[in-house]
Amino acid sequence: MIAIPLLTGTLLLALGCGAEPGATTAGPAGTGSATAGNPSQPVSHTVAPRTEPTGGVPKPTRPQGHTDKPRKVRWLSAKPSKDGRSLRVTWWSGVEPCHVLDRVTVRETAKQVTVTLWEGTSSKVKNPICIAIAVQKVTTVKLKAPLGGRKVVDGAR
Repeated sequence: MIAIPLLTGTLLLALGCGAEPGATTAGPAGTGSATAGNPSQPVSHTVAPRTEPTGGVPKPTRPQGHTDKPRKVRWLSAKPSKDGRSLRVTWWSGVEPCHVLDRVTVRETAKQVTVTLWEGTSSKVKNPICIAIAVQKVTTVKLKAPLGGRKVVDGAR
């Protein structure tokens, strides 16, 4: 069942790596690269800019719970809402099911709010295989009291 999509993907990858007429090719060892039409001319290489899978916008994420081996994850920012009753927490993560938000713990005192993100592997998928790509994620955390002048601290640091 998995073999057909895997073989199809491999075939498409191999076909995409082939050279087109007039494309650049590698020259003999130690001589650099050259165009297919004129082997003595140096060539340039252009790489298309990488686009984020989420279109450059953090992926909204909710805690799923019940992950395997949850661990603390550092976050990038925690921006308060206009009324100060919630925080919009942004962090870098990986793709699901290998990187799933398990829970968010919040500890509030008079002087600070400590927010800790916990991620783990989905317990719903056995032996998951995930690509190694960074994805920016965001979640909203509700506070018991408005933030006011309290400091927000990352519980994973």
